[in-house]
Amino acid sequence: MLACVPGLAVVLGLVLCVSGVERAVEDGAARGAAVVRPGVVRAAARPHIVPRSVWAVGGEANSTARTPPPPSYDDKVIAVFVHHTDSPNDYDCADAPRIIRYLAAGQTGARNWDDIGYNFLVDRCGTIYEGRAGGVDRPVTGAHTLGFNHRTAGIAALGTFTAGVTVPRAMADAIASLVAWKLGLAGVDPRSTVRLTSSNSLSRYAEGTTVALPALAAHGDAYMTTCPGAALKALLPEIRQKAARLQGRT
Repeated sequence: MLACVPGLAVVLGLVLCVSGVERAVEDGAARGAAVVRPGVVRAAARPHIVPRSVWAVGGEANSTARTPPPPSYDDKVIAVFVHHTDSPNDYDCADAPRIIRYLAAGQTGARNWDDIGYNFLVDRCGTIYEGRAGGVDRPVTGAHTLGFNHRTAGIAALGTFTAGVTVPRAMADAIASLVAWKLGLAGVDPRSTVRLTSSNSLSRYAEGTTVALPALAAHGDAYMTTCPGAALKALLPEIRQKAARLQGRT
């Protein structure tokens, strides 16, 4: 099973990278403590995050986006999964809200999910958008990585980042700043590993299996997929290092 399946092909030819993405109402929370590197830690600054109201209102009718159901929460976020949306890369960044609306419509409409699955989305200009409702500074249970939605956050890079594609520097830097801040809320070093428990046997691991995964992980680390693309996955070690520096770690 490869990363992405077609979604909303009639609209801008967008394809949703959502294989392995699921509703946040799955049973059983993943539990486990992060393995945090020692050292003096300074909280990373919160980056600017565009609120979901910017993309969830106006344009196409999408009542779910405008009035989402009550969110679900975990106790904290100890890991972040990185995705790509497998959509075109040559968009104007001013068009990002409309693209996110299409992504949300595909997930809440055709797939009948309760809200967009990703907690955050980042465009090629480095603008960070709030995705799933519930509060960017809270541990909102997402619907982005089958079996591992609990105690994690999902960040989707708008575009397709397969082998040979250049990942915009602004995008990579924005992901690093977002990861530094979000994991910093729980004191987690982005370079560390964490223990998470699978809640679904359709992931890479049988339900109930506790595994060690990177605190900043690729979608494919937990599900049988090539998402977030070879080019973006190759940048994750660099992004981890930058996020750790932003936390004040050496």
